[in-house]
Amino acid sequence: MKLFPFGHATHPQWQLAAGLVLAQLRAQMTLPGYASSPTLGLLYITDHFAPSAQDILDHLAAELREVPDWSGTVGVGIASSNVEYFDEPALAVMLCAVPPHQYRVFSGVAPLAPTFTPHTALVHADAGTPDVAELIAEMAQRTTTGYLFGGLASSRGDVVQFAIGGNGNMQGQGKAGGVFRGGLSGVAFGEEVQLVSRVTQGCQPIAASRQITGADGNLVTQLDGEPALDVLLEDLQITLEQPEAAMAALRSTLVGLTRPGEDLIHRTGHFGTDVEVRHIIGLDPRRRGVAIANKVDEGMRLAFCRRDAEAARADLVRICSEIREEVEPEELPLATATALAASDALAAPTPARAIAGAIYVSCAGRGGPHFGGPSAEMQIVRRALGDVPLVGFFASGEIARSHLYGYTGVLTVFR
Repeated sequence: MKLFPFGHATHPQWQLAAGLVLAQLRAQMTLPGYASSPTLGLLYITDHFAPSAQDILDHLAAELREVPDWSGTVGVGIASSNVEYFDEPALAVMLCAVPPHQYRVFSGVAPLAPTFTPHTALVHADAGTPDVAELIAEMAQRTTTGYLFGGLASSRGDVVQFAIGGNGNMQGQGKAGGVFRGGLSGVAFGEEVQLVSRVTQGCQPIAASRQITGADGNLVTQLDGEPALDVLLEDLQITLEQPEAAMAALRSTLVGLTRPGEDLIHRTGHFGTDVEVRHIIGLDPRRRGVAIANKVDEGMRLAFCRRDAEAARADLVRICSEIREEVEPEELPLATATALAASDALAAPTPARAIAGAIYVSCAGRGGPHFGGPSAEMQIVRRALGDVPLVGFFASGEIARSHLYGYTGVLTVFR
């Protein structure tokens, strides 16, 4: 599989931004290392361009008639290789060379046909859709692996999704123009499309995991048979008799949750992929309980954790390293290994890297500012993963496997 052409640009006028992106795509499609006949376009726009979503999609589809299928959504920020666009008008496109029989675009008006069996799926969703978490779980059950990746659209205005197949001739789509609001949309992939995906929680456990032995709705009353509030105070080494210091510590503390039997903390000290991180929303001194932003049940496991830039950076580097270890060959020719050892070559998109393209969905509360500067998050990804074609967006919730996460990053690469 050759490299996927991609482009990104910012400009107050969407026509000029699109022109810059098209120039990048067309230039790459002439290069021998890039795919010259892509089939699927992924389009991400910032919310500045949301009112012009239909015009943008129509323009790109008309200019790239060889690309019949499109998917994507809007974010308060979007990402591409080494750059993040926040609070400015921008768009990013990646053209994927995927065999047509190995994927299907779907949306609310053109659901996935039962004749196609998805292996995995890229999913975009509207956070305002009722029971969106349940819809995501149901979609995961329709895949043979149970694995989804993607996120919830984020916008300060119009919340749009892109989903169009066959230049508007997708069965069931009728006269719909490919721009939708509400529900789920995305791309289902067959088993021949090889993907590797990882979730970065960006948190570090600060204490051992414990079993929830007492719960009432979203209130944890007991952990390992002890009052939950007492356990929290002991783990954080704080006391309610010093309220200012206690509140400062509690504001930076979250909880990681898993269902019974799921992996909570690896022996290496970081959270497992099944962990959902939630905020502490209150304390109940009378019942000695801890209220969190999630319904809890007895038998679940819980660990208190902290999220900071250092932990987020280390965890992001970790998942990039894991992906590289999985997709790169175990043994490289001496000349290739020597070249990759050099800093400049390390970031070069060579066939030996075995990554055709990547999609990164991060929380709108992360991005460069959380990591210390403009575009810092994507610069970390580039340094750790290499200069691979990449597009993505900053979401109001991230999707991985059958879970809906918050404050995470989901990195997925095409092998």
